[in-house]
Amino acid sequence: MTEPHAVIHIVDDDASVRRACRYMLETVGLRCLDWPDGRAFLDGADLYAAGVVLLDMRMPEWDGPAVQTHLRQLGSPLSVIILTGHADVSMATGAFRNGAVDFLEKPVLLDTLMPAIDRALDRSRQADRRRRLRALYQALSARERAVVRGVEAGLTNRDIAADQGVSVRYVEVQRAQAMEKLGVSNMAELIRALAEIGND
Repeated sequence: MTEPHAVIHIVDDDASVRRACRYMLETVGLRCLDWPDGRAFLDGADLYAAGVVLLDMRMPEWDGPAVQTHLRQLGSPLSVIILTGHADVSMATGAFRNGAVDFLEKPVLLDTLMPAIDRALDRSRQADRRRRLRALYQALSARERAVVRGVEAGLTNRDIAADQGVSVRYVEVQRAQAMEKLGVSNMAELIRALAEIGND
């Protein structure tokens, strides 16, 4: 279900398109910000918060593909939905390869747009969670990371202690500290968090 306070960024050089999209989405309770071009969006938006970008493909200077590529390079959790009045297969293929959630032709109806926004928000929330978890994981000490990776590998506290040349009690303390820092309360949550983080 769509979050009432989710930010939907509308990036289009056509003011009438921005107004129409904003009105349509605000009527269903979404928070919208609109931007007249890609540069204004990249300079002014919070690129590291969960949300959705409704992105026009053809704009002067920073066009849709350039903005989309920049967001990927930054590791932004924002999800992109392409809105275009001039669609073609190669354009759509490029957008999807670059991570777009959907590719829609203007004018777009609310019944078509809302399912795409819901999918995009789900993806963005997941990406934002992974980004936050990675930051928390990187803040762990080297010993804490080694302990939780040992746990992930299925090793017992005794095995980890023997491998690292420390006491079992020390391993228990390191594991507890790591779990607290990662915001997890049990082993299942720890394993799930580590799976989301990957091999960073």
